Amino acid sequence: MPCPLHLRGTAAVAILLATSLGGCDDSGPAFAPACPQLTLLRDAADLTRFRPGGRDLTDMMADARISAVPASCSYATPQTVTARMSVTVQVSRGPAAQGRTVSVPYFIAVTEGDQVRDEQDYTLNTSFPANVDSVTANGQEITLRLPITADKSAAAYKIYVGFRLNPDELAYNRARGPR
Repeated sequence: MPCPLHLRGTAAVAILLATSLGGCDDSGPAFAPACPQLTLLRDAADLTRFRPGGRDLTDMMADARISAVPASCSYATPQTVTARMSVTVQVSRGPAAQGRTVSVPYFIAVTEGDQVRDEQDYTLNTSFPANVDSVTANGQEITLRLPITADKSAAAYKIYVGFRLNPDELAYNRARGPR
């Protein structure tokens, strides 16, 4: 049932309060759900890719940084919370890049306690217009469905986001430190 928009008088205020506290329909709880903690992994927030064997600025093929992970939660059912998110990445094309497209791999992992419940890899393909070497790109919207109970809210989960790095890229990030 849709929420009433225009009501007058004391009875109308009572009805409005009842519908506000009880929700406008019976599809789920009236309050916003607790959301999982979202963590951008510090060591995996940057990706600097060099051509094989190189570590000089002239050998850099791409440099990327996860700049935002906008997310929201809603009830899908009384037993499920839906978390929707996307990843925003700033990508620079380096002097050693071949072509005008750069692909950056990233992952999203969901944990409950010490156990990884789900982990998925994604790729963000960015294209650079002529004479442009830095762009901001948005990844696809990702939907996660998290089971909840009366004793376990979605806050029991943690979501981790980062670039999928090879061992050399991870070592480079750790040696350089946070930017």
